[in-house]
Amino acid sequence: MWQSVGLTVLVIVATLVFALLFMLFGWYVVWQLFLSKFKFLREMVGDAGSPQAESQPSQDKSERTSPPTPRQRPKTARQRVIPIDSTL
Repeated sequence: MWQSVGLTVLVIVATLVFALLFMLFGWYVVWQLFLSKFKFLREMVGDAGSPQAESQPSQDKSERTSPPTPRQRPKTARQRVIPIDSTL
């Protein structure tokens, strides 16, 4: 009788341990592949060791203040600002 109760408790504990390990592994994979790309999530978790967080502060001041590159997409009709004089 005590052996069956002990075996039942062992199976329940082992199941919980494996489920916890599986969830931790899944979180790690999702973090590495997707979630670590978002700056606000890195700040919430406090992760300063990610490659994105390390590469941003290393930029020179001249690189940060440089004008945007001309390789931007052209604005659509809704994004264009129409001067007031041309509408009259």
